[in-house]
Amino acid sequence: MKSQKVWFVTGASKGLGLNLVKELLAQGYHVVATSRTKRALEDEIGENENFLPLEVDITDNADVSRAVLSAIDYFGRIDVLVNNAGYGQTGTLEELSDSETRRNFDVNVFGSLNAIRHIAPHMRHQQSGHIFNIASIGGLAGNFPGFGIYCSTKFAVAGFTEALAVEMQPFGVHTTLVYPGYFRTDFLSDGSIQTASNPIPAYITARENETAHLQHIHGNQANDPQKAATLLIELSTLEHPPVHFLMGEDALELAKNKINMLTAEIERWKSYTVSTGFEQPVK
Repeated sequence: MKSQKVWFVTGASKGLGLNLVKELLAQGYHVVATSRTKRALEDEIGENENFLPLEVDITDNADVSRAVLSAIDYFGRIDVLVNNAGYGQTGTLEELSDSETRRNFDVNVFGSLNAIRHIAPHMRHQQSGHIFNIASIGGLAGNFPGFGIYCSTKFAVAGFTEALAVEMQPFGVHTTLVYPGYFRTDFLSDGSIQTASNPIPAYITARENETAHLQHIHGNQANDPQKAATLLIELSTLEHPPVHFLMGEDALELAKNKINMLTAEIERWKSYTVSTGFEQPVK
């Protein structure tokens, strides 16, 4: 019964995570939701016997462990994990400090790994489950000036998710890597995205791209987060869900462009690529 399934959603106080939590509760699922502040979850959702809001620092391994134990104690199990917590960081690689860069990886990459590390044992024991890792189309196509660090965090998510899928498959646990395009959330708002503390004026193209995102794309994104939430729930019900899932027509087009570019470049340099082998002795 779907009403018995327990979802564990990180980064649930706004954006796609909040839309997902609301839709899950509307459909009768049990939901554990995490955020940096419990009050933010309570203000958005209110009281519901099927809802467990938890204040969690996703970058703190011990804090994540406590949250997972609380979820198991409250609902008895976890059936679906959605690693949604994350934020955008703009700035060229030269501009961003070591701390700015590491913080983005701590949240977007190591936060997800913390959740997986503590929830995977329960799913293995159950011999069932589904893990959704929310990446970005920027984790497949990274040629956005000023977004290199953010994109690299999502490339990392894509890389470990591919391994996770084959590691968890023998235990009956599904894994889906989600590549969303641009969704109309507050992801690009001042309170969500971080910009470089020490920008360098010479990077004109990066500044133009940042401005386009923050002032023109923000609020005009083509994709509906409510539809994304409904779609994630539908994917969780499939007997054979996808490992790779593009979400949004814009994501589809960017993925096709990347594939075409790679194919053309591979073919162009093929003679060099295959030239590294040992010469075969003449008989």
